Amino acid sequence: MSALALNAEALYSELLRGVRTMCTPNTRLVGITSGGAWLAERLQHDLGLSGKHGSISSAMHRDDFAQRGLSSGGQTQLPFEIQGADVLILDDVLYTGRTIRAVINELFDYGRPASVRLAVLVDRGGRQLPIQADYAAARVALPDTQSLALARLANGEFSFEVQEDNSTAGKK
Repeated sequence: MSALALNAEALYSELLRGVRTMCTPNTRLVGITSGGAWLAERLQHDLGLSGKHGSISSAMHRDDFAQRGLSSGGQTQLPFEIQGADVLILDDVLYTGRTIRAVINELFDYGRPASVRLAVLVDRGGRQLPIQADYAAARVALPDTQSLALARLANGEFSFEVQEDNSTAGKK
């Protein structure tokens, strides 16, 4: 574990404020499985939005599919029309940008949205692709050897897990 201490609930409150200003009547929330989907579910409720949120998987469009295969993270479920929608993608942690690229490819398999924006709980830098969040509740720096993931407790509250990830040591 790292000495880094992030208050996920406080950051969620910041995300809620930011997303509230981004929403229009045509906005559809789509969370990336699993952390982003948890955020989308809670935001849908806390913002009092009608309808359902969507969840999207990056598994089928990943550039490392040959190494990873299908993950058990969940399947894409978009219970609304994508064509012409204002889509707000939600994710817990933005890092290299590769997951976002894969998710955008998956999204366009379902139609052509009017716009696609991105809101994240934490932007940790380290981009490998020219992708950035329209809104980030926090920006932190972590070594390449650490990963940051959102966890959802039984009562629905969020927390962060910082883990040593030696498989990324020396990779960029």
